[in-house]
Amino acid sequence: GRALLVLLLSATVSLLGGLIFGYELGIISGALLQLQIDFHLSCFKQEILVSALLIGALLASLVGGILIDRHGRRRAILVSNLVLLVGSLILTLVRSFIGLVIGRVTVGFAISVSSMACCIYVSEMVGAHQRGLLVSLYEAGITVGILLSYALNYVFADVDEGWRYMFGLAIAPTAMQFLSILFLPVNPVRLNSWDSDCQKGLIQLQDTEDRAAAKREPYKEKHYSFLDLFRTRDNMRRRTLVGLGLVLFQQFTGQPNVLGYASKIFHSVGFQSNSSAILASVGLGVMKVVATLVAMAFADKAGRRALLMAGCVVMAISVTTIGLTSRVSPLAMARDCTAAADPNASHSLTQHPLMPVSSQAAVSPILPASPAGAEFAATRSLTKAFAGAESRKVVPDSSLTQKRGLGGQTKEETVGSTGPPFSGAPWAEHTVLNWITLLSMMAFVSAFSIGFGPMTWLVLSEIYPAGIRGRAFAFCNSFNWAANLLISLSFLDLIDAIGFSWMFLLYGLMGVMAVIFIYLFVPETKGQSLEEIDQQFSRKR
Repeated sequence: GRALLVLLLSATVSLLGGLIFGYELGIISGALLQLQIDFHLSCFKQEILVSALLIGALLASLVGGILIDRHGRRRAILVSNLVLLVGSLILTLVRSFIGLVIGRVTVGFAISVSSMACCIYVSEMVGAHQRGLLVSLYEAGITVGILLSYALNYVFADVDEGWRYMFGLAIAPTAMQFLSILFLPVNPVRLNSWDSDCQKGLIQLQDTEDRAAAKREPYKEKHYSFLDLFRTRDNMRRRTLVGLGLVLFQQFTGQPNVLGYASKIFHSVGFQSNSSAILASVGLGVMKVVATLVAMAFADKAGRRALLMAGCVVMAISVTTIGLTSRVSPLAMARDCTAAADPNASHSLTQHPLMPVSSQAAVSPILPASPAGAEFAATRSLTKAFAGAESRKVVPDSSLTQKRGLGGQTKEETVGSTGPPFSGAPWAEHTVLNWITLLSMMAFVSAFSIGFGPMTWLVLSEIYPAGIRGRAFAFCNSFNWAANLLISLSFLDLIDAIGFSWMFLLYGLMGVMAVIFIYLFVPETKGQSLEEIDQQFSRKR
């Protein structure tokens, strides 16, 4: 009975941790539409507000690992819950822009610490044959949280100061997670010997050689310094290579940017109304939930390595297909919040024909996406729906009056043409190719949610020794945040330099390289205890 209670509470902690993470990532898309009016936010201030979460998360990934290793996973989650409650209260009661930024930095710090501590704590708390299911539950929680934030964005869109309710409602799941973890033990419950573990069925050793080795070598927890991550002791350098390779390939295969332009791909197949943004975000969100559930079901059966490789192969094929179809049927990419009135500007209407004229004077970069599944990019495509925006129109002449919305979106447009939206677009005639592009994008999103999405964090929570697990996880996580920011900010500059289709073909090449990397370096860890995985890494080159 106690084991079942621990299992249920561990599942609750994992799901709520992911749900809070996803909710905080997604809620800003709707809140910004009201905040920009209430606080008269320029595009630059909007980007600062969105980036504040990233800054807090980066800070957490630099210091959170020390907190997790020195003070324990359970205490780190409890502290992150308290910090998140403080951040949510600041955002709910704030009256100034500086207060908003401080609140978002605080929330970013809290959810980053929580994300690392939850994955590690749950992986240590449950048996070997349940670990894949429960750690993957965190990723499912992220997607559910984002979908919940979309729904609440819609509910509070017309409420006066509705953004206060949006930020404040994060307090409920945070309090629930805090109470749930109070009933869980500080450290994992360990049985007396390897023999009793095997008899109880908690650890399924892969072969007799491993079983004999496990009996000969009783597990002793060792102490490590941070620099040991780069040394040959216990094969730590290879473990670091595996961890960094997974988090960097997770970003460099293009996930943040494929989702960021989902709405445009939906437009190209004929969804010209406000529904396209909802379909692009909510529809893909539901698909991600379903795909993550599939990953949860097979993580402990097919194994982490098999799901990673299968997901990478499908991602590489899908993104290559998008690159090839876009050579025939190009999608015009537009910058958010971009000044285009000057014909000599580096990113003018002649280069980005779908971008409406902006009154802003400065070129601002695309808003950064988040790691942990990189779902935040999708929130940009939903802002049109909440703003009540029409699809972006080709600007035929200067007779245009408009009100500006979030990130360069338009709330109202009057265009001196009665033609249908996108009627002059070069890709309007290629219906079949556009549908192929759409299906490829859906396959890409599903493959990511089965492979890189949940499996990266599962493998990271398994491959390091307990004494340095928190710092190692945080070290890899910091590279994940930094790579995500780099990919998001450089995307449109790379498109200007090499073109949209070549950009996606490059992502396809990175997918192939990821398959080779996983095949050569990433071991299979299903059905093995954390101690056994550690011993295998220590023995094998």
